[in-house]
This record gives sequence, structure tokens and C-alpha cells, in this order.
Amino acid sequence: MTAVRTADVLVAGLGPSGRALAARCAHAGLSVRAVDPSPHRVWTATYGAWADELPSWLPENVLAARVESPGVWTTRPHVLDRPYTVLDTAALQRSLSLESVAVTQARVRSLAPGEVILDDGQRLRATHVFDARGVPVASKSAQQTAFGVVTDAETAAAALEGRSAWFMDWRRDNGTAETDTPSFLYAVPLDDERVLLEETCLVGRPALPLAELQHRLGVRLSTRGVAVPATAPVERVRFSVDGGPRRHDGVLGFGACGGLMHPATGYAVAAALTAADPLAAAIRSGSDPYRLLWPRSARAVAAIRNVGLRVLLGGLRPAEVPEFFAAFFDLPIDRQRSYLSRRTDVVGTLDGMCRLFGAVPSGVRGSILRGIR
Repeated sequence: MTAVRTADVLVAGLGPSGRALAARCAHAGLSVRAVDPSPHRVWTATYGAWADELPSWLPENVLAARVESPGVWTTRPHVLDRPYTVLDTAALQRSLSLESVAVTQARVRSLAPGEVILDDGQRLRATHVFDARGVPVASKSAQQTAFGVVTDAETAAAALEGRSAWFMDWRRDNGTAETDTPSFLYAVPLDDERVLLEETCLVGRPALPLAELQHRLGVRLSTRGVAVPATAPVERVRFSVDGGPRRHDGVLGFGACGGLMHPATGYAVAAALTAADPLAAAIRSGSDPYRLLWPRSARAVAAIRNVGLRVLLGGLRPAEVPEFFAAFFDLPIDRQRSYLSRRTDVVGTLDGMCRLFGAVPSGVRGSILRGIR
């Protein structure tokens, strides 16, 4: 076996999280090596984020669309006073430059502290090794699934009903009954001309099949008088929200693989972008990267969020899901932000969850308690 000289940082996986970490570590002056079987694969997924989640170093041209006050429909309409953005995926990928990163196109056989062994037996060594390869989708894992179509803004107008975007629309004009696993419409502009209309199952175990979501989207759009051309581009989404090990056999995970994915929403990209610079600074200063990413407060918030995932999976009855989210989106925006975006805000997260518990109907309270047992 041959060995390659030591770098400061080695990142396995060059999806958005891994590429962000590699690029920002290189920007900070660290020597960086990255490994991926398809390092130049073009990203095609749609990534959204709350505007206040994004780091200041992100170029303005990465923001493809911004919605100042997205709409939500639970048991009634809500307007969220929190700007939401949709990222230009190609621009995001270009902005995370790998020019100063030594990229190896290969598959990883194994990871260990300070060393990565590739499928061909080559050993790559680094002071810090990070696993950013994502979380495999297993049949028994909790998954988010979605099926969407991209259409022009004029065609999508009837589905939006005067809104700039629907962050969540839980109405049952998608042909489902109250006993069916619920799904919602996620409708957001991709730019000035295009809109994504997507039927989404927030989380399921087992996951709702894409064919079912495609059918529901078709019924919903037909009900609202939206005729989407048969040639419209489509988006298919399936990923695990169970998360992965934060540190396994001495190797720290990053992104979804490292527990940065929000288990109750599936959002991970903004958290990874925000964490990349502080992590690079910790490495430069000789601090422990794990302590930087996972102080006690972050571990506590992660535990609270996982309780929310258990409630969604095993507590709430299908008909109670819109009532649960009605109470959540009635919370003050700052408390919504604590739960959705602030990884270390224990007090704000707990306060928001206590307020939500007190606001939901008594039957929903019983279901929440059932889910967390």
C-alpha cells in the first residue's frame, strides 16, 4: 500500500456539506485533501434556507430567490415574518471553490483517526479526518420523500393563490382522507420565472412512495386549476432524516453524516455552511473540532429535536398533524427560529416546545406524550 503525505484536513465526500468544509478550510489557509467517487458531479437538488441562517461570506449571487413572508396553511393560513431563500444550486457549487484543495477521485474503503484507506489500498493521511458522505437510505430508516414539478410562474399562480410561496400547505385537496399519512405542498420560486411545486412527506417510517406523492400532487394541482405540461422538469427527493454518528471510531462526521441535519425538517445545508468557518478556525487554533461542533448545549438541543422527530413518527395521528403545526407557527418567530435554526439555544428551544405543548388541543397533547414515551 502507498501513502500520501499528511494534510491538515481530509474530507470524505464532496456534497454541499463536505465541499463547504473543504473550501472554507482551504480559504482559512489549511492544507486540505478531499475524496469523492464523483467529485465534479453537478448538483441538481433544490436547497432552501431561512435568510438569517446563512453565513455572511456566502456570495449574493447564490441566492436565486427570496420570499419576505412565506405562507403556511395548517388548519388556517399563517404568514411568517421571516425571509426564506432558495439557493441557486449551480452558483452555490461554484462558490465553494476547490482550487486549493487536493481532490482524489476514489471510493473510501475505511476511515480511521488520521487516515483514510481507499478501495485501491492507497492510504491518505491527515491531522483531522471528516466523514461528509451523507447518510445511506435504509428501508427501515425514517425518510423524507417528495415529488415535484417545475413550471413557469404564470402556470403556478393558481396553486400559490396570491402568495409568493407556500412553505407548508397541509390542506387535503390532494385527494387524501384524514386517516392517510399526511403530506403538504411546498411551493417556492426558483428564480424570477420558475416555480417548484412539490408534494412532500415530511417524515415517514416507512416512507411514502414517490408514486403516491406524484399522484397526490396531480390531484392537488388539478383541484386548483393548475395544468402542468407533461414535459415539465421533475424533482424526486428521498433521504434519511435519522442522522448518523457524530463521531465514530475517532472520525468526526460533518453535515448529515455528522448530525447537522435537523431530524424533524431534513434541513442540513445552511447548518453546514454556517459551521464550516468556525470549524476551520478551531482547527487552526489547535482546538478540539468535536467540542466546537458539539458543546453540551448543542447536544441538548439535538436531543430535544429528536423528541420532535419521535412525536411526528409515532405520536401524532394523521388528522392531528395540521393542528400541531398550527400551534408551532403561532409561536413567536424567535421561538420558531430557536427550534428550527439555533443549534445551541437550549432555553429558547425548550421554551418554544413548552409553549407549543400548552397551545395544542388536549387530544394532541396526549398524542405528544405517547410519542415521547
